[in-house]
Amino acid sequence: MNPKLFPPSSLSRRTHHQILSLTLGLCCLTVSIPLFAVLPAAAQERILRTITVTGRGVETIPTTLSQVALGVEIQGKTANEVQEEVAQRSNAVVALLRSRNVEKLQTTGIRLQPVYSYENNVQRLTGYLAANIVSFRIDTKQAGSLLDDAVKAGATQINGVSFIATDEAIAAARKQALRAATNDAQEQADTVLGALKLTKRDIIQIQVNSAYAPMPIQFASDITLAKVSAAPTPVIGGEQQVEATVTLQISY
Repeated sequence: MNPKLFPPSSLSRRTHHQILSLTLGLCCLTVSIPLFAVLPAAAQERILRTITVTGRGVETIPTTLSQVALGVEIQGKTANEVQEEVAQRSNAVVALLRSRNVEKLQTTGIRLQPVYSYENNVQRLTGYLAANIVSFRIDTKQAGSLLDDAVKAGATQINGVSFIATDEAIAAARKQALRAATNDAQEQADTVLGALKLTKRDIIQIQVNSAYAPMPIQFASDITLAKVSAAPTPVIGGEQQVEATVTLQISY
């Protein structure tokens, strides 16, 4: 408001000051308008309208390796007696495994413990039990004959056999599973948006939830090998699945 329109002669001094104060107050007034309100309608839609989908991909690959745990377990009257026999047999078994070039050979268990009998609620020491367990990987096609030879060398137990694919095969299958999961997520979004006659726009967010190979199933746990059969031990592998899931957030 222009003070010149109201000269002091036509207004009282008090009224003039009131009008001038009101004018200055209006000049300093600030109006806050949300940024969203001034965005174009298309931009508002792209911010608000999204669809989230999760795709799944599974690749099945053959298991060509056997993960084996076997060992020697001996029971005798004295600790020295059983420990010496276990050491002798274990050395022979390990020498055999190394001669067959097995992979990831390592000791997984060593045990020496007393054995007691109970009669009329009385505990009596009857001897000692010693064991030495090793694990390794070998081509499944060679696993059967190797197990038979390990028994001949002195092994008395198979503590577990599981079947797995090679690291290279798992890595390649993981990539394929991720691609399949991504395609599955996009196809889901296309189907839903197409049914609603909406147009897919940009991918706002990508989340890889998992891409893994489940732990192999273990078989033949804690089997004592008392006798060596004339026929070779059959060992047949199977298949392993590698699974991946991918979540996409897509604007429309």
